Amino acid sequence: MAKDIQSWAEIRETFIEIAEAIVEIADNDEVMAQKIWEEGSDEALEIAFAKTDQNKLFWGEETVERKNV
Repeated sequence: MAKDIQSWAEIRETFIEIAEAIVEIADNDEVMAQKIWEEGSDEALEIAFAKTDQNKLFWGEETVERKNV
């Protein structure tokens, strides 16, 4: 799955930083990654914001702000 993270993120309209964090937490398990994406994860958000200097990231239809993590 690691090779397909960009397309996985694009399909879900999710920023790559969040997708990378989800895949990291899921240990490249696509079923687990999908579950994390559907349910949300504070840990994934913390990892994602650590990978970027952006203050807002998109997780599907939701915009997450750094200040709220």
